[in-house]
Order: sequence, then C-alpha cells, then structure tokens
Amino acid sequence: MTSKRCFPPVVNDSTRLLILGSLPGDASLAAERYYAHPRNQFWRLLEAIIGVALVECDYEERLRRLLAHGVGLWDVVGQASRRGSLDTALREIAYNDLAELVARLPALRAVAFNGQTAARGQRQLPNWQGDIVVLPSSSPAHTLSFEAKLAQWQALTPYLSTALTLLDCNIPQKGERG
Repeated sequence: MTSKRCFPPVVNDSTRLLILGSLPGDASLAAERYYAHPRNQFWRLLEAIIGVALVECDYEERLRRLLAHGVGLWDVVGQASRRGSLDTALREIAYNDLAELVARLPALRAVAFNGQTAARGQRQLPNWQGDIVVLPSSSPAHTLSFEAKLAQWQALTPYLSTALTLLDCNIPQKGERG
C-alpha cells in the first residue's frame, strides 16, 4: 500500500462553510488538485448551488470563487496508506486537527462532510457550536444520481456568502450569453 497525504486547507478569515472530504483520490493527488477525477461531481454540485461557473474555470479560479463565496476545503484524513482511491481501503490513518482549524476561522458557521467516511470527522469536533451537515459523497463510487445528490447538497445554501459581485474568469456566468 502507498502512503498518501492530503493537501493544505483552502480557507481564509471569511470562510463561513468548511467542506471536508476524506482523503484525495489518486487522480486528485496526481493532479495536485481537490476533486480532480473527471467523474467526481463536486464542482458541478457547487456550481449549481453557488450559481456561478466553476466547471469551466481553471483550478485556481475555482478556488478563488469558492473562497469569495465563503467556502473552504480540507480533508478529515491527513495521511493514510491506501491502495487505489476507495475510502474503504484506508489504513494507518492519521487525522487532521480539525478542531484547531475550526478555531482559527472566525466567520465559520457550518462544517459539511462530503460522504460518510469524512463524516467520521465529527468526533474531532465535540465542542463545535456551529452546524454540521453530512452530505452524500460527490465521488463517482457513490452511485446516487446527480439530481438526488444536488437535492441534499442544497442544504449548504444558507451558509454561502451572498453579498458578492460576480467574478470574471472570462467565462459567461450561469444564465449569461457568451
């Protein structure tokens, strides 16, 4: 089995919603980008919820747009051994210090867990007073339809920053003509 590490957190002082995955899969680790597997629905789901283009943007612009809407990313697992990308294959797990990160985010209102494996991270937040949202995994291994996932991911909407202007990545926003 190969030892794998997560990426650094993508957060700032305006992060209102922290979305936690388990540990990036092989496609993401190879690309050095969160949710890089082409069949992972994460970016499509967030695009639908936020209402601005994400899928067509380059990775840095995607992260900029998430942060501008108060959304941060990180993982529950800091390092683990795993053959392949399935969470069921995680072994020798070392968890990230979620409580320390949460304590550093003054605007944080909710922590969302992307899938059941990530949701085990709730145990690390026994004193968290904000909201917890457990979501169906955006992974292609979780075979729930996009529409069914989106219906549950809509629970994130109240935590988004809304008083923002649209961001330009030289791509029309949803509903605009190009």
